[in-house]
Amino acid sequence: MFLALLVSALVVALVVIGLFVFGLRRRLIQRSGGTFDCSLRWNVPEETDTSGKGWVYGVARYSGDRIAWFRVFSYAPRPRRVLERAAIEVLHRRLPEGEEELALLSDSVVLGCLHRDTRLELAMSEDALTGFLAWLEAAPPGQRVNVA
Repeated sequence: MFLALLVSALVVALVVIGLFVFGLRRRLIQRSGGTFDCSLRWNVPEETDTSGKGWVYGVARYSGDRIAWFRVFSYAPRPRRVLERAAIEVLHRRLPEGEEELALLSDSVVLGCLHRDTRLELAMSEDALTGFLAWLEAAPPGQRVNVA
């Protein structure tokens, strides 16, 4: 009986600690500011896929001429992807369709991009999209900007 209570207490403690670490990690990512919620779908086909598959929820952080993208459900302290401003080409923008609406946050806008010959899609709120496009267009003089 005592052993069962001890094991149960340890399991509950591990779950609480795990949730605390998730929260702490997100707080540390957002501490420096310039963050926004952003879902990412990497290496997408050229034709529009509205199945909702491949989307990963994350947090993006502006960092000079780069955007660091972190998965929300991860313990990794480093970003999963880093997108460089000079390498991002915006191809199109659209609203989520079909099952995508369930996979993404409400009121998301999907932005189709090309980053170093890799097609990707970013889904973010309208406000975050405005900031993202302004950041892209604010490239230093001499850098090419590809915004459709």
